[in-house]
Amino acid sequence: MSEPNAPRTEAIVIDEQARLDFSNAMTYGDYLQLDAILNAQKPLSPAHDEMLFIIQHQTSELWMKLMLHELRVAMAHVGRDELPPAFKQLSRVSRIMEQLVHAWDVLATMTPPEYSALRPYLAQSSGFQSYQYRAIEFSLGNKNAAMLKPHAHRADLLEQVQVAYAAPSLYDLSLRLLAHRGLSIPAACLERDWTQAHVEHDAVKEAWLVVYRAPEKHWDLYQLAEELADLEDAFRLWRFRHLTTVERIIGFKRGTGGTGGVSYLRKMLDTVLFPEIWHLRTDL
Repeated sequence: MSEPNAPRTEAIVIDEQARLDFSNAMTYGDYLQLDAILNAQKPLSPAHDEMLFIIQHQTSELWMKLMLHELRVAMAHVGRDELPPAFKQLSRVSRIMEQLVHAWDVLATMTPPEYSALRPYLAQSSGFQSYQYRAIEFSLGNKNAAMLKPHAHRADLLEQVQVAYAAPSLYDLSLRLLAHRGLSIPAACLERDWTQAHVEHDAVKEAWLVVYRAPEKHWDLYQLAEELADLEDAFRLWRFRHLTTVERIIGFKRGTGGTGGVSYLRKMLDTVLFPEIWHLRTDL
């Protein structure tokens, strides 16, 4: 019990019998490796805002690590026709994408002069070179051989990206599942060069239309399609917020990674990951 004259807040802690001595026990910081994480910010410039820039991108990479962790499990479940657990993972991936979308709101508080003060210290480093982001894009079907090259100098990273590049995407696995369930999917969509992006096919749209026209009969496939739509919806929002944040901060300057910056990001807005799922809506 607390001492009669102990301050109220201290008395609460004592009365709750909270553990206060960690000289021989694992702490919160130990478990989370906080010493390593919180000392991983090494600004190169004297600019105050560089800390924001570093933490923004480091936390985004942590979220992407979790996204890949969930996405890989979801893809394995879809490949084995285990849709209920896949829905859990896909829903979580979409929620992670929402976190990444809102992260741009914080970075957008940086003004052009503030970014200009730190930009020279970035040299050629750019989010364009994120191997985790590239693995996510490849896993979702946006295959592009040119995007292997930024990782060629690190064999360990290149291997991870190549695995996602050479494997069937989430959408490829979904189409295989439709075929497994008896829906008509062209053979060219089921066995092909997985390093190439999926090409929209009318027969695939017709197969999805069968699902959407009788959702009570194909309920889990119907839900799968909507999970895919949710995921791409969030991904589009992320791309758009990336574009608007970059334009707000640097205008139409070229990106540090060598792209045209805003012009490159505008082109990426046109990428459609699951085309038939979007285009079938016109036919319903």
